[in-house]
Amino acid sequence: MKMSYNKLWKLLIDKNMKKSDLRKNAGISSSSLAKLTKDGNVTTEVLAKICNELHCDVGDIMEFVPDKESKVKQES
Repeated sequence: MKMSYNKLWKLLIDKNMKKSDLRKNAGISSSSLAKLTKDGNVTTEVLAKICNELHCDVGDIMEFVPDKESKVKQES
């Protein structure tokens, strides 16, 4: 499964925040932000800092997306 942080980017738009604002306010590194931008893996500590800053739950900022192979197997 792959992760998607599209919910995070939509939430930032709704809160009129830039990615750089989130990075500074949540105290996360620029490399962690880059990983998020590329739908990469980050630690739960990073996710917790973001949720704390945005006053939300982890499900509000990310979701798991099934791989194409997994979808094919499930449909069989």
